[in-house]
Amino acid sequence: MGHSQAEKVASRERVLRIASRKVRAEGVSRPGIADLMKEAGLTHGGFYKHFDSRDDLIAQAAAVALAEGSAKMERSARKNDQDARAGLIDGYLAKRHRDGPATGCALVSLGAAAGRGDQHFKESYEKQVRTYLELIAGLDDDAADARAEAMLTLSALVGAVLISRAVADQDFSDELLETVAKQLK
Repeated sequence: MGHSQAEKVASRERVLRIASRKVRAEGVSRPGIADLMKEAGLTHGGFYKHFDSRDDLIAQAAAVALAEGSAKMERSARKNDQDARAGLIDGYLAKRHRDGPATGCALVSLGAAAGRGDQHFKESYEKQVRTYLELIAGLDDDAADARAEAMLTLSALVGAVLISRAVADQDFSDELLETVAKQLK
C-alpha cells in the first residue's frame, strides 16, 4: 500500500528541515544522503521520490535555511520595544546564535558556498540578503541613509558571527560580539 500524498509531503519537508540544519552546521559538501534519510526515518532508496539529485536537495535545503532567518530577525527586533534595531543587533550577536550554527543565520554559514555556487544558489542567497536589508532599513528613522546603514549593519553582524565562530579563544570571541554590538548601537 502506497503512502498518501500528505505523508510524502511531510516526509519531504522533514528531510529538508534536517538538511537545512546540516548545511548550516556542516556546510554544503558534508551531509550524506544516507545519513539524512536515516535521521528523517526514511530509507536511502526513497530519496529519489523526493529529490532529483543530491545537488537538488542541497540547493533546496540551503533555500530553506536562508528563508528561516527572516522570522528570527523580526522576532529579535520586536524584543526591544524601545529600540527595535538594538533588539535585532542583540539577538543576532548573542552567544547562543554564535554557538548554534545548525539553527543560526544561514548568511553566516553559507556565504562562502554561495560565492562558489551556481546561479540559483547565488539568487537564493541574494534574496535573503535583500530581505534582511529591507528589514534593517525599515528600523532606521533616517530614510535617506537607511539602505547604506542597513548594508553596513548586516555586513558587521554577519562578519562578527562568522569571525567569533572561527577563533579559538572564547574570551576573544565574546569580546568580538560585544564590541561589534556596542559599536553598531
